[in-house]
Amino acid sequence: MPFITEDFLLQSKTARHLYDTYASEEPILDYHCHLSPKEIADNRRFKNLAEIWLEDDHYKWRAMRANGIAERYCTGDADPYEKFIAWSSTVPNTLRNPLYHWTHLELKRYFGIEDLLDESSAPSIWRRANDLLSGDELTVHGILKRFRVRAVCTTDDPTDDLEDHQRAAHQRTAQAARLFSPARLQAFRSRPESLLREFLYRASSRRDI
Repeated sequence: MPFITEDFLLQSKTARHLYDTYASEEPILDYHCHLSPKEIADNRRFKNLAEIWLEDDHYKWRAMRANGIAERYCTGDADPYEKFIAWSSTVPNTLRNPLYHWTHLELKRYFGIEDLLDESSAPSIWRRANDLLSGDELTVHGILKRFRVRAVCTTDDPTDDLEDHQRAAHQRTAQAARLFSPARLQAFRSRPESLLREFLYRASSRRDI
């Protein structure tokens, strides 16, 4: 039996009824995500599984570091396939962590792949997933449409430019709303003067503020 089934996480008759009857066809309203507004506006087409999975996923990077993987395979200059193999070697050690479930749920739902990911299955999964990424269904717009994503709220700095949001707003995809992240402001305690100067400089350079 595959690890991910149609009843994944639905552990009772009531849970299956509620999901199948009411929730399964509902659109997605994502009120917090780390999607790039530029990639939405550009309708990015990902070249390989490393690009779509590992480029900006700090959860995966954290697991890889904990697994002893060198930083060049997380955020460094390693080849995309090498980064994917490094992640594949980490996945079995994430068992009982949501990363393990997310990884195989994504393989199943996006690519129709039911194999468990590890170093031995990685080459085949890499080839099959990359073949599908070359099609239109798995561009950014294709994914948003396929999974009925109606709205996404991106995480932005208050001084970020709005140009990409403005371009995305003219496209017939999910509505991309801008939410401010206080992450940089929270660092003021450690170096308030330098961060304040940087913040004011960035804010003053924005024509739309």
